[in-house]
Amino acid sequence: MPRIATALPAPAGAARFARPRRTLAAVAAAACLALLPAHPVLAAEPTTETVEKLLVVTKSQVLVEQMYGYFEGAMRAGMQQALGGQRLTDKQQAVLDRAPAEFAAVLRQELSWDKIRPIQVGIYRETFTQDEINGLIAFYESPVGKAFVDKMPAVMQRSNQLMQVLAAPMAEKMRAAMERAVAEARSPG
Repeated sequence: MPRIATALPAPAGAARFARPRRTLAAVAAAACLALLPAHPVLAAEPTTETVEKLLVVTKSQVLVEQMYGYFEGAMRAGMQQALGGQRLTDKQQAVLDRAPAEFAAVLRQELSWDKIRPIQVGIYRETFTQDEINGLIAFYESPVGKAFVDKMPAVMQRSNQLMQVLAAPMAEKMRAAMERAVAEARSPG
């Protein structure tokens, strides 16, 4: 039985390709290593100090404080809407007048900036690289970035007003759909 060759003979001049192949592999490995620091997983994690600086330049604490007022106002508006113009006694009105402020006080206590800040710092450190945080700080310290921060509360307030206008009819449709679903679920068969 004839013997089958297990490897093909090397073509003439193949020896000259063996060394470049090793060099090419070394260059490829070096290129991969050079790219590793640019990879987000291996990029420098931002420091707590720089993230806290970003939170200061974006006025994050002010936004949190404004959130309390927004929720208090939204609660007042929701209670008025739920009453649907119903007349209340002075005692009932006093109870409803106190409730939003009490709600906001609980928010201020449970979601205080001192409690939120470390959570935000952790999220930013997990999400962004040091270079990205530096870039964000540079943007928010620029005139355009400062204008953005200063004008965002007005943008958010106006957006919330418009969303409430859009949400009112939607809420009614959702309530009607829930009532239909509950009625259908209760019907025998």
